[in-house]
Amino acid sequence: MNIVAIVGRPNVGKSTLFNRLTGEKNAIIEATPGVTRDRLYGTSDWNGKSFLVIDTGGFIPGTEDTMEKAIREQAYVAIEEADVIIFVCDARDGVTPFDLDIAIKMLLLLSIKAIMKKLMLILMNFLNWVWVIHIRFRH
Repeated sequence: MNIVAIVGRPNVGKSTLFNRLTGEKNAIIEATPGVTRDRLYGTSDWNGKSFLVIDTGGFIPGTEDTMEKAIREQAYVAIEEADVIIFVCDARDGVTPFDLDIAIKMLLLLSIKAIMKKLMLILMNFLNWVWVIHIRFRH
């Protein structure tokens, strides 16, 4: 079964997307950053294809805070496990320096060989709709 990881900085809609994809409300949705800390797994079906979805906590690059480092490590595990990475950004803010830093860290985490096996999507989250930028790495 393919694995899809949802990653991005805090409060960009990762858990909302997770709940929509799984059809359940297992991920807690809060306006307060840092509610999701561990990886949360669920299953989804899209056009007859089943896949595993992983929700991750908000990724804050470079911080030395113990909790933030642990959340970042959980996101790294999800990225490594995934066949598809959905990188969620908040379109109201545009692509922020944090977003760019996260993208760079994701690419540095994976070897070139591993990157070529993954499918990456950038999802710009608007209030009522999303814009998806498809970046195909997988052969």
